Amino acid sequence: MYKRIVRGILAGAFAGLSEGRIGAVTGKFAPDAEHFFIGEHALAGTRRTPASIRRWYERLLLVFPDIRFTVRRIDVSGPPWRTLATVDWQETNTGTDGVRTTNTGVNVLEICWGKVRRVSIYTDTAMLTRTLDRLALAGNPHAHAAPIVDP
Repeated sequence: MYKRIVRGILAGAFAGLSEGRIGAVTGKFAPDAEHFFIGEHALAGTRRTPASIRRWYERLLLVFPDIRFTVRRIDVSGPPWRTLATVDWQETNTGTDGVRTTNTGVNVLEICWGKVRRVSIYTDTAMLTRTLDRLALAGNPHAHAAPIVDP
């Protein structure tokens, strides 16, 4: 039962983000959560404060305002005080230049009593970097902005 609830919460968070509702995701984080995105680009780095995590999701939607996620699989293991979940997803977007792109990735989440303590996001960074380069050339300043990171 618990694993089904967690899967539903995570699926709902991705659905909310696909609708542009940042709070559907940020509301799931513990106050001391860590948010990591692999790579060296405008979305990369580690955030450790609620404000920085929120700014990251705001930037995501400034770069990809129509991003849509399809959750392909959610696996959940462990007890409520030490839950590990993985979300396998595919996303599509048209960026801010109207060119449709698709990418895939996996989020690995550590959850404690219903709050996300850490999320690590892994995707095809070569494809993402090409997309960010294209968007920057088309005039989107957020596509090449310095990463939002906390020390």
